[in-house]
Amino acid sequence: MELKISLLSFNSGRSISKLAHFASFLVCFLLFFSFKSIEAFDALDPNGNITIKWDIMQWTPDGYVAVVMINNYQQYRHIQSPGWILGWTWAKKEVIWSMVGSQTTEQGDCSKFKGNIPHCCKKDPTVVDLLPGTPYNMQIANCCKGGVLSSWVQDPPNAVSAFQISVGNAGTNNKTVRVPKNFTLKAPGPGYTCGVAKIVKQSRFVSQDGRRTTQALMTWNVTCTYSQFLSQKTPSCCVSLSSFYNDTIVDCPTCSCGCQNNLTQPGSCVEGDSPYLASVVNGPGKSSLVPLVQCTSHMCPVRIHWHVKLNYKEYWRAKITITNFNYRMNYSQWNLVVQHPNFDNITQIFSFDYKSLTPYGGINDTAMLWGMKYYNDLLMEAGPAGNVQSELLFRKDASTFTFQKGWAFPRRIYFNGDICVMPAPDAYPWLPNTGPLSFRPMLLRLLVFWTTLACLFIYV
Repeated sequence: MELKISLLSFNSGRSISKLAHFASFLVCFLLFFSFKSIEAFDALDPNGNITIKWDIMQWTPDGYVAVVMINNYQQYRHIQSPGWILGWTWAKKEVIWSMVGSQTTEQGDCSKFKGNIPHCCKKDPTVVDLLPGTPYNMQIANCCKGGVLSSWVQDPPNAVSAFQISVGNAGTNNKTVRVPKNFTLKAPGPGYTCGVAKIVKQSRFVSQDGRRTTQALMTWNVTCTYSQFLSQKTPSCCVSLSSFYNDTIVDCPTCSCGCQNNLTQPGSCVEGDSPYLASVVNGPGKSSLVPLVQCTSHMCPVRIHWHVKLNYKEYWRAKITITNFNYRMNYSQWNLVVQHPNFDNITQIFSFDYKSLTPYGGINDTAMLWGMKYYNDLLMEAGPAGNVQSELLFRKDASTFTFQKGWAFPRRIYFNGDICVMPAPDAYPWLPNTGPLSFRPMLLRLLVFWTTLACLFIYV
């Protein structure tokens, strides 16, 4: 009997152990896939994406002619030069006979063709936009911008790109056509993840006079979403703080975007006053997308400085300065997204354009800022001209306004859609006699008191 009981307890222990291992595996499995599913979610732009739409406009003897539209539906994330790079894999043995408004980077092996040679015979073509100034007979509407796509808020008409493609060795009707697969979008580096192509209702087109409507023969969409984790291994910007009521300037946290180490990584940064600066900047890797930054404690390509400047009876003023420390990048059509509770009472913004973002319904605490066209919409490379600045005037709300506990500083800041590294909250500039240091004299007196009391007890 005792043997049976011991065997039962042993088996039950083994079962519990197996269940525990299975539960641990299940938790890890769910966590892994939940992280993968949310890594591209943007709380401030939950519906933002880039949608690639294929409209088949005409059937040909061995395939079709389609117009491909790339629509940027992201509110504040854009694609700047050198532009987007689109790729996919053909489902069968399709070839590209010709393209208008774009081109593939490689032709591939077309040796089996005689007479007419296709534009591209690769199984997995890579397509890029044509440059501005392309001859008119090689253009279609919304093409030839060098792959640059504006954000939806900044410049909606330029948030779209298009090209025409003639495909052969493909199906010639809705039942025999196979949609491409394995879509990729680079902008121009990694960061975007594209879903599978989905056949949708045919697009409809209205004539300019509005009196006639036509439609595509077949349409499919591909949706691509952005993830900062996939785009870069380290952050690309940081935030520093200062105020009129405290002499302390809180710099970006040390090593925000990496640590300065010219011993193991020579050439990772360059001193701003180096006599060899020009030769390093224009040397090997000039065309590389890898930043060459000025040597700083934070090592970030871009720094945003927020300064609480002035205090009035009914208003207060802040100054924003964006500084470029990257010697290899001019940031065109840059933008900032700033979260601060006083944006519901913004009165005036100087030299920047502004739009309120309300990702949380009625809560108006998020603003998008960008440079005025032809004035300061280009943030030049590191150097004397590598900065832009503006001032913001806020009206005080008696129920919420305070300079205490860092309330006047932003909660979060994004530069070109990427979140910036903020200083620790306990490092913010404090009002005089309200910061953590003001408690030290009291703590010191208490320490002296208790030490003296302990000594008296020991003596007695």
